[in-house]
Amino acid sequence: MIRSDFNAIYVIVARELIKFVREKGRLISTLARPLVWLFLVGGGMSKMVSPDMGVPYIQFIFPGIIGMTILFSSIFSSISIIWDKEFGFMKEMLAAPVSRFSIVVGKALSGTAVSTIQALVILLLFPVIGLKLGIIQILFILCISIILSFCLSALGILIATFYENFESFSVIMNFIVMPMFFLSGAMYPVRLLPPVLGIFTRINPLTYGIDALKYMVLPEKKLLTQDFPLGLDISVIAVTSVIFVVIAANVFERRK
Repeated sequence: MIRSDFNAIYVIVARELIKFVREKGRLISTLARPLVWLFLVGGGMSKMVSPDMGVPYIQFIFPGIIGMTILFSSIFSSISIIWDKEFGFMKEMLAAPVSRFSIVVGKALSGTAVSTIQALVILLLFPVIGLKLGIIQILFILCISIILSFCLSALGILIATFYENFESFSVIMNFIVMPMFFLSGAMYPVRLLPPVLGIFTRINPLTYGIDALKYMVLPEKKLLTQDFPLGLDISVIAVTSVIFVVIAANVFERRK
């Protein structure tokens, strides 16, 4: 049974990666959004905003742009579940002698791989905006990107289990994804938000991922740019990842 589960995870991940490689337009379209925000919004706001963080605004939002890339890629990678539902592949997976947990983990890992690749592309732009990152920093940023991608991919899978078609799934863009981004501290420090909005930022897993990325991208300014301890950031992401996977697996079990 365990071997079957590992084989199922491998097949799911390999299938999604092959689809990603073949769909070159998907990579370009997904990267267009963060590039626009980084250079148009960030570059424009740098001329208007003089933050007290001691770094140019475009550098301050760079961790948030990486987080944006991960958020959109991870959440929308779960659209493959709806695709599988419409074309009957999901029924075949649910009928296979593998656990629902392995299906969820496989989908989450495939979303993680795709999201991390795209986050790496954005990360490699750091010299363009005047940042200096060492190899160790880059490796730690990639590690944070991986666990954040897994967490958000698991969230996307959980959401996708309740939708049966692409049209209904599109509401996520307006009612979940964008609020998550704007209430994550990506564009401004969490501590500057009104108390009511501050509550929502603290239950947003993306907040802790971007906070951890700020720690690694701007370590010399961590006291000014970071809102939470790094240990808390990692713990929240890890715990919420487990919660999302367990709930999604249970939902799959009920809806089989």
